[in-house]
Amino acid sequence: MRAGFVLVLALALGACGPKSPALTPEQIAARAAAAAPADARLAGLYAGACRNCHGQPGAGAPLALDQAAWDGRWAKGEQTLLDHTISGFNGMPAGGQCFSCSADDYRALIRFMAGREE
Repeated sequence: MRAGFVLVLALALGACGPKSPALTPEQIAARAAAAAPADARLAGLYAGACRNCHGQPGAGAPLALDQAAWDGRWAKGEQTLLDHTISGFNGMPAGGQCFSCSADDYRALIRFMAGREE
């Protein structure tokens, strides 16, 4: 019985494994600066508007792909994020200065930046 317990315990602990190390602020910033949606059209919209703030540390916006920075925002719901994007919120200008973005574009860009692409 004791050997069975030890085996089960060893298997359980082995499944936990080490966690991935947290990224440094410099790594998060570099990843955000280099980020781009896979879709070429969305990548162009992102580069022309979103990256100006969401790819630059110190701009006051949550950095693209920094899920920790987006978690609290994402918890408010995708519709709230869309409403804030369209209407402006805190330091973000209305529409995020994307003058050719549709509501669907905004949704896709929000999902991309928040690291929640499907």
